[in-house]
Amino acid sequence: MTLGPYDKAEHKAMRAFELYEDGKISQALLELEDALQINPSNSAWHFNKALALDAINRFDDAISEYEIALQLNPLDPEILNSLAVDYTRTGQYDLAVNIFEHIQQLDPTFEPCYCNRIITYTEMEQHDLAEQMFYLAQQINPDCALCYYNIGNSLFIRGRYKKAIHCWLRTAELEPTHPQINYRIAQAHWAEGDNNRCREHFLSELRLNPGDTDVILDFGLFLLEQDNIESAKEKFNRILELTPGFSAALFYLGEIAFNGADYEQAAELFNQALQKDNTLTGPRYRLAQYALIKGQKQEARDHLASELELAVEDTDTLISMGSMFLTIGDTDYATHCLLRAVDIDCANADAYYYLGLVSAIKGRLEDAAEFFGHTLDISPEHVWALRDSAFVYLAMGRLADAAERISKAVTLADNDSQLKALNRRVRLAQATERVADFLWRLRPRFISYFANKTHKS
Repeated sequence: MTLGPYDKAEHKAMRAFELYEDGKISQALLELEDALQINPSNSAWHFNKALALDAINRFDDAISEYEIALQLNPLDPEILNSLAVDYTRTGQYDLAVNIFEHIQQLDPTFEPCYCNRIITYTEMEQHDLAEQMFYLAQQINPDCALCYYNIGNSLFIRGRYKKAIHCWLRTAELEPTHPQINYRIAQAHWAEGDNNRCREHFLSELRLNPGDTDVILDFGLFLLEQDNIESAKEKFNRILELTPGFSAALFYLGEIAFNGADYEQAAELFNQALQKDNTLTGPRYRLAQYALIKGQKQEARDHLASELELAVEDTDTLISMGSMFLTIGDTDYATHCLLRAVDIDCANADAYYYLGLVSAIKGRLEDAAEFFGHTLDISPEHVWALRDSAFVYLAMGRLADAAERISKAVTLADNDSQLKALNRRVRLAQATERVADFLWRLRPRFISYFANKTHKS
């Protein structure tokens, strides 16, 4: 039989479904596009095309298809729900919430509009509303594995790890094959400090999905944190077997080599990681440290400047980079790093301490004293801030303040010869000041005495 054009379109749509089920997304999309060229008014095919686009993370394109499908079938809750989910994925939270609320008005018993809204409110950091959605969904379907998973994410973000574990265990009970559920439980046990259960769930996840590189990488980092270096190396090398050139695995193998003082091997691994992904944060920072070890200040500066362009957001790394720029003698870059660290964590004592050092180096003693004061407000026993503020006060002639700071520093670190030397210097300055003050008070008598002597002669 000769098929008419609409029969051909139907055939292509069916073929697309089969290809989609087999994971052949690109081919499925081609078949759907052919079908839609023949019959562009079929909302189900636009919906299916959007689902295929979602499967390959083309969310903006998927949104366009969902919107077309919705124009053709404006009351379909499945289309509305999927569109709202993609609005959430692309950060368009207000649009997502509006659509979820619209679904709720159309059909208050449509449970996914509550379940998926948990994710939206979690990403908006409106966790009370996320919990409200969870309880509304529970009234409709108390055994929804995804609801427990989603609210678990909200609890985890808030640091309520035990409750997150409880919810994720319930997800695993209801849906044992839920993607990465044991991995999430492992992360929560890790955050809780329960290392044994963390390890158990990492292993459970890898038994189900032995090729999941994200899980293997995190397990390697967990092992690294436990100082199980050889096992961590095995995990990172396993990733490279599965995905040659995986930049993060190369970087962490470099970290292991660097911490073992095998700097040449570490540098080679860091450079390999950058060849695979030149936007990766970390390798240039380490290469800068290696350059400083070798006394190559210009090379270190170049690596640090390149690292800084990647918008580093880790406070400790930024402070370390600031201190390295100080070592190189670049106070402008040092200030930039340290101010960014303060923007991220305004209660970081070390960030203020190094800003104090920068100010002292620039001769801005009042600013230096203020920054060291901030440091000590946050960390009253910060010995370096006590020591260096004593230096600054000594230079400013504020000997009482210098004495107070250095006295406390010596109490905290009484075996430090540098602190003892500074303490002696401050005491000598105080003694000299007292003598000068005494002589000044005697000065009128001396003048009178010598005047009388002159008169008598």
